[in-house]
Amino acid sequence: MRRAVRRVDRGDERGAATVVAVGLVGAIVLVASVFVPALGAFVMSQRAANAADAAALAAADASAGIVTGVPCERAADLASRNGAMLASCTLNGPVADVSVHADVLGFAVSARARAGPPGWEG
Repeated sequence: MRRAVRRVDRGDERGAATVVAVGLVGAIVLVASVFVPALGAFVMSQRAANAADAAALAAADASAGIVTGVPCERAADLASRNGAMLASCTLNGPVADVSVHADVLGFAVSARARAGPPGWEG
């Protein structure tokens, strides 16, 4: 006995994989366009924090006489070398309190740091 072979018409399924592939590529591009700027802002905030730390240490060292120069000028120099701009610099004895800001993708990122000798309450 011979079995009848049933033919399946797959003509209407052509191109389905292309549609799925285009959808996946679109989703990947969407996710990347959201996360790349966010990661860039995070990296820039870390750079601003590093710039603030370096600026505060430079100002505190100049204030204590460890290095030569005007404390807040040294802080501004170190902040600019690290890609930020000094926003404020306050000295309280040998303690330096600085804040810096930087721009990333049109967003302002700021950081603040304080440096001085250990145990100084000032």
